[in-house]
Amino acid sequence: MRLVIVTGMSGGGKTAAIRMLEDDGFYCVDNLPVSLIGKFAELVSMPDSEITRAAIGVDVRSGINGVKGAANALKEAASEIETLKSAGIPCEVLFMDAGDEVLIKRYKETRRVHPLSGDGRIEDGITREREILKELRKNADYIVDTSDLLTRDLRQEISRIFAEGGEYSSLMVTVLSFGFKFGIPSDADLVFDVRFLPNPFYIESLKHLTGEDEAVRDFVLENPVCEEFLEMLTRMLTFLLPNYRKEGKYRLVVAIGCTGGQHRSVAIASELCRRLKKQEKKTGFHLMHRELMKKTR
Repeated sequence: MRLVIVTGMSGGGKTAAIRMLEDDGFYCVDNLPVSLIGKFAELVSMPDSEITRAAIGVDVRSGINGVKGAANALKEAASEIETLKSAGIPCEVLFMDAGDEVLIKRYKETRRVHPLSGDGRIEDGITREREILKELRKNADYIVDTSDLLTRDLRQEISRIFAEGGEYSSLMVTVLSFGFKFGIPSDADLVFDVRFLPNPFYIESLKHLTGEDEAVRDFVLENPVCEEFLEMLTRMLTFLLPNYRKEGKYRLVVAIGCTGGQHRSVAIASELCRRLKKQEKKTGFHLMHRELMKKTR
């Protein structure tokens, strides 16, 4: 029997994750009272139970009487999880998270009220919630940051963790192409400048294409200097990623920049992401092209 406790920040994607687990065959219960977690686990783990995989959604709504009630409920939930593990009942914790700015934006777009903000600011509610959830997050088996994930990317992550049965680490790597003329991404951890390569912009037949087009991709990647650069960069990152995981890092943004973010950086970011996925099976990868995304908005 496999039991998953799905928790995390409000607006971090917990509800979506539960729905995806349900699609994958899990019996799911959202917002179950904390006092019933142990009883539920006992029932589904009984030898004659027909349920072999279950998920329970737990968040700050599980408490009453505002911040104090939520804090007590989540503290009790952490205790219940430890009790289950001590009793030999397999129990995993999936923590759904996102950056504060992303959470604020999501709340403003949906016009919903944060459960801990009361009549105050959304930011205050998020700060209180992070404090309440810090122990659950610290001891989570899986942390999924949805800040840059599309629905299909999140589904791939959930499947990778719970359906495919392979190794998993909470490190999510975003490979991001960008243009230096529009500024270096503020959330970049590692930045690599590929403006040393010939620019397809100055070739009339390639000028109005992008690095997603085969002609541009071939022009960039078939350059021997580019191949040497990609080999060295891939080796360096495959060395760094395990060490980042050891230090508990769960989110890494690798930014690849050229002048306008249309040609070289796009082609190289795409190829780098492909190579890393092939070598780092248990790490999650997400490919983004910042300047191309602006065109579609």
